[in-house]
Amino acid sequence: MADESTAGVRSVQFAIDVLEAVAFSEEELGVTQIADRLGLTKGSVHRHLHTLVERGYLAQNPATSRYTIGPKSRLLARLAPETDLVQLAEGPMRALRDQLGHTVVLSEMTPRGALVVAKHSGTSPIEIGVRSGSELTFHASAQGKIMLAYAPHPFQRRVLARPMPVFTDKTVTSVTRLEKELVESAKRGYASAPEEAMLGINAVAAPIFDSHDACVASLAIVGSIQFLPAKPKPGDLAALIEASQQISRKLGHGTHQDGIAASRRRGTAR
Repeated sequence: MADESTAGVRSVQFAIDVLEAVAFSEEELGVTQIADRLGLTKGSVHRHLHTLVERGYLAQNPATSRYTIGPKSRLLARLAPETDLVQLAEGPMRALRDQLGHTVVLSEMTPRGALVVAKHSGTSPIEIGVRSGSELTFHASAQGKIMLAYAPHPFQRRVLARPMPVFTDKTVTSVTRLEKELVESAKRGYASAPEEAMLGINAVAAPIFDSHDACVASLAIVGSIQFLPAKPKPGDLAALIEASQQISRKLGHGTHQDGIAASRRRGTAR
């Protein structure tokens, strides 16, 4: 019975993986492409695709035999609450990108990390950023760190107890050091992760709070370590924090700093 249950859960996970691979791709995908990206057999991928197409969550282009989002997935998106974070953040994100020139990334918190839901590419001829749909780890991304910094302490402990993969020689995996970073990030209102996920790249993130003073998302600027150094420029920080606060206010967060201060106290309380 346990084996059947485990197999069922694994099948659901594979189906979601296939759906996400197609949904977050910037182009239509074929069976072989999906199988290669997920490390699955083409037969297994084809079975899941057949079910997802039958249920309307994916659609197959008859001209190319490739797959794209289906009508039921679009319907689910339309049924989402009207207070849409991506729409509310659009203006402040674009203004921040135009002001600083860096790539601007919006992420929402999930149990596994920071899910990238929107981005505005920087003005540099060399594009630096992450693809929408990417899920960044808590320990090696500025976005994940800042959201974890304001999370309840029991959740922090569960996250820090998980295995933490090493991406570069600058990835921090020491629980003691990470705990110290989280406290510091909550006090100063931002987090950074210079070259911790990829060499040569830095990100700086500020929190976004909802009407209940909970940190539900983060706004980050991403760029080359050459132009976005480990110690960010005061002007860049001020612009980033102001943009994140604008989005927080649009989500119903108080216009005074009392709510943010309370959130910081909750996030760092021991």
